[in-house]
Amino acid sequence: MTWKPILLACALAFAPNAATYAAPVAAASAPEQVIHARPAMWVVKDADTTIYLFGTIHLLKPEVRWFEGPVREAFDKSGTVVLEVAEEPGAGSRQTMMARAFQPGGLPLSNKLSDEAREAFYAALKSHAAPVEVFDHVKPWFAALMLTILPLKSYGYDVESGADRAIQAAAKAAGKPLVGLETSEEQLGLFDSMPEGLQLSLLNETLKELPTLGETIGRMMDAWSAGDPEKLAALMNESVDSNPEVEKILLTDRNARWADWIKARMAQPGTVFMAVGAGHLAGKGSVQEMLAQRGFKASMVKRAD
Repeated sequence: MTWKPILLACALAFAPNAATYAAPVAAASAPEQVIHARPAMWVVKDADTTIYLFGTIHLLKPEVRWFEGPVREAFDKSGTVVLEVAEEPGAGSRQTMMARAFQPGGLPLSNKLSDEAREAFYAALKSHAAPVEVFDHVKPWFAALMLTILPLKSYGYDVESGADRAIQAAAKAAGKPLVGLETSEEQLGLFDSMPEGLQLSLLNETLKELPTLGETIGRMMDAWSAGDPEKLAALMNESVDSNPEVEKILLTDRNARWADWIKARMAQPGTVFMAVGAGHLAGKGSVQEMLAQRGFKASMVKRAD
C-alpha cells in the first residue's frame, strides 16, 4: 500500500484541526454541477442484529450528494450510529493536537531532511502560507499530516462537506445515540508513538508525492462515488512503496479492533449504522476480511441506480 492513500484514508480524520494553519481559500463563485455519488455499503446480520458498514470520505466537495438511496435508508433504520470519533472537534482537540505535535528545542525539522526534501518542504509551506518558523519545530508526523490535508482545501475539498460531519449532524438531529470507536487522543497517539525515523520516512514520501496529490484523490473519489471498492483497493495498492509498520499501525491493527467491536455488538439485538474511513473497507486486511476471520460475513448492499 502506497504512503499517499494511507494518509488520505486515515489522516484526513484530523482535517478539522488543519484550519489552524490553513491559508485562506477563496470561495468558489458558483457551485459546480451536482454529483450524485453511490458509494458502497455492506451489512452484517443475524436473527436479531443488523450492522451496516459504510465507508466515508472525511473531506468532500460541496457539490457531491451521497446521503440518499440505500445509505440514507440504512441510516434511518438504525437505532445507533458509530463513527471513528464521535466527539465534537473544537479548541480542546486542537490544543491536544498541538501539545503532541510540537517539539520545542532540539534540531529544527528542516535540518533532519535532505537538501532536496528541505527545498520541497519549504516550497510546500510557502504555497499554503504556513509559517516555516512554526513548522520547523513540529514532529515529522504532524508535518506529513498537514501537508496532505492543506492542499486539498485548494482543490475544493471541505471538511464541512465531509461524510462524517453529515452523519454526525443527522444523528444528533434524529436523537440517535452516537458511539466513537476511538478518541481524538487515541488517534493522535497512533502517529505520535511512531519512532522518529518512521515519521521522517512518512514525511519524505509525502513530500515526493505532493505534485500528484490532486490526481490521486480525484481517482479515489471517482472509485468511491461509483461504489467500486475493488477499484479503490487497486488504487490503494498500486504502488510497491509500502511500509508494513505504518500500514499495521494505521490500518490493519485498527481494522482488527473494529472487527472485534462488531463481533461483540452482534450479541446485542438492534440495528447499527457504522461509518469509518473508506480505506478501512477496501483491500487486503479490510474490516470485512477481519470479520470473515471471526466467522461473520459482510455482504454488499445492492444499490438503486
